[in-house]
Amino acid sequence: MNSVINFVEIENRVVSAIYRNLMIGARVVLVDSASGQQVPDPVTTIASPAPAGSLRIRLPATVNPGDYYLEALNGHGAPVAQSVGFYVG
Repeated sequence: MNSVINFVEIENRVVSAIYRNLMIGARVVLVDSASGQQVPDPVTTIASPAPAGSLRIRLPATVNPGDYYLEALNGHGAPVAQSVGFYVG
């Protein structure tokens, strides 16, 4: 079962994405493309029992402009999916 997270858009510092095959408890984090470091906030936890859905992540002011991507982590913290990169202005 391949997990997928697809970036849809960013508008007014809100990132929209859709996902498939992510289990309850999976986390979606924002990763800085330049450093490869996870941004500590925001972290979104999948709470839906359905394995597919959509999510919206509001970016706090502490997220600096730059290139980022979304990464899905399973319940053990291991990466299971990554979105394409996008720019936060």
